[in-house]
Amino acid sequence: MSSPKVLILTGYAINSEEETAFAFEQQGATPDIVHVNDLIDRRKKLSDYQIFVAPGGFAHGDHTGAGKAMANKLFNNLRDEILAFVRRDTLTLGICNGFQMITALGLVPALQEKYGERQAALMANENARVTCTWVHMKNISQKCVFTKGIEFAYYGIAHGEGKYYMEESELQKLKENDQIVFQYVEENGSPANGKYPANPNGALMDIAAVCDPTGRILGIMPHPERSLFLTNRPDFTVLKEQYLREGKSLPAEGDGQKIFENAVKYFA
Repeated sequence: MSSPKVLILTGYAINSEEETAFAFEQQGATPDIVHVNDLIDRRKKLSDYQIFVAPGGFAHGDHTGAGKAMANKLFNNLRDEILAFVRRDTLTLGICNGFQMITALGLVPALQEKYGERQAALMANENARVTCTWVHMKNISQKCVFTKGIEFAYYGIAHGEGKYYMEESELQKLKENDQIVFQYVEENGSPANGKYPANPNGALMDIAAVCDPTGRILGIMPHPERSLFLTNRPDFTVLKEQYLREGKSLPAEGDGQKIFENAVKYFA
């Protein structure tokens, strides 16, 4: 298997770069944490990588809106390089604050392949609070590279602006084109139907993640890199007792591993 090179963005209060690098390294990739200014100054070149990741955090303190300042910095300095990158056979992942960035950059959903044109928004949570909890999701996409083989997932969240919003007509196009990836669901897998806490932010159509038309760009609000091991789960002690009582071996992996495994396997 080839070892894809992964550029993981950092700088100005991005704070999940180390966990994201670890997740890719566990799957055999070669991650490189790169400060945004080193990209702008051309000390590092996006064209040298196969995977680009905008990780979670609160870049620029979310001033002017979550992800917007960093998106503007990238757009104003690296627009051509970013658009050239996503048009190659590459992968791009935006997690939480990174999802907000790549949405503002117009990399997702990019309906009709209009990359670089903003078409959606991630608005303030309906509860008007930064919400830190764990959520259940269902994968409904057949085209997304990152979520192959995933039916349900349980990840942690930590965001204040996660309510996915598009005009109703555009949402229907998103659905028809198989670009809705994860939807928030109840623990039993039934639809959240916009109800808190299963839907933690009021996202339209319970959207937790979307992809571009190719399936090679994923924007996701919950954090797979914080859900790598079973021990990360808040219900770990209960699960451990259940497995012991049933005489089963306790799995080590958490639900988040598969996202990174799929990304690396894409380049096998």
